[in-house]
Amino acid sequence: MELKIKNISGKETSKKVTLKKEIYGIEPNDNAIYLDVKQFMANNRQGTHSSLEKSTISGSTRKLKKQKGTGTARMGSIKSPILRGGARAFGPHPRDYSFKLNKKLKQLARKSALSYKVKEGCLHVVEDFDLDGPKTQEFQGILNNLKVGDKKTLLVLGEANKNIYLSARNLSKTFVVSCLELSTYDILNADNLILSASSVAKIDELLS
Repeated sequence: MELKIKNISGKETSKKVTLKKEIYGIEPNDNAIYLDVKQFMANNRQGTHSSLEKSTISGSTRKLKKQKGTGTARMGSIKSPILRGGARAFGPHPRDYSFKLNKKLKQLARKSALSYKVKEGCLHVVEDFDLDGPKTQEFQGILNNLKVGDKKTLLVLGEANKNIYLSARNLSKTFVVSCLELSTYDILNADNLILSASSVAKIDELLS
C-alpha cells in the first residue's frame, strides 16, 4: 500500500511511502482495542478518592434514644449512614486501578487503530519539517494547508521535537507525540492522523 508524501504547503510531492499491510491493512480487532484503551484510561486514574465511614467520621457516640418502647426502629450513634451528616456506607477508598496487558495484544490494538484510520481515509504522511522556534501561528498555518486545522489532529514525529511540541501546545485540537509515545487511545481520539515521513519506518520497527 503506497501513499504520497505531502509537504508543509499541503501539496503532494513525487515521493511515496509504503505502508505495510500487516500493520496498516489488517482486519481490526475491536476487543484488543477495547482492552488497550481501558488499560490506558485505568492507568491514568489517580485513585485518590476516599470517604468517611463510621470508624473515621467525627461525632458523638451517645445513644440517641432508648432501645425499646418508642415504636420505631432502634437507633444507635449519630454517625449512622442513614442519618444526615452521618458516615457513608461502602464508600470508595484509595486504590490502584492499573493493570497489565500482553505486549502482543497492545501491538495488535495499535495495528487495528491504524488500520481503521487508513480505511477512513484519515491517515496522511507529511515530509519531515522543523520550526525555528515555538511559533504557534506558523504551525497553525501548516495544519490549515493540510486541511486539518479545524479538526482534532494527532501529529506523530520520528523523534521528539521541542519547537513543534511547544508550537502545538496552545492548540486545543492538536496533539504532538513521538513514535515511542503513540498509543491506541491517541490514535482513535483524533479525527486525523498525520505521520512524519521518518516516523513510518520507526512505527514499522516497533510493531513488526
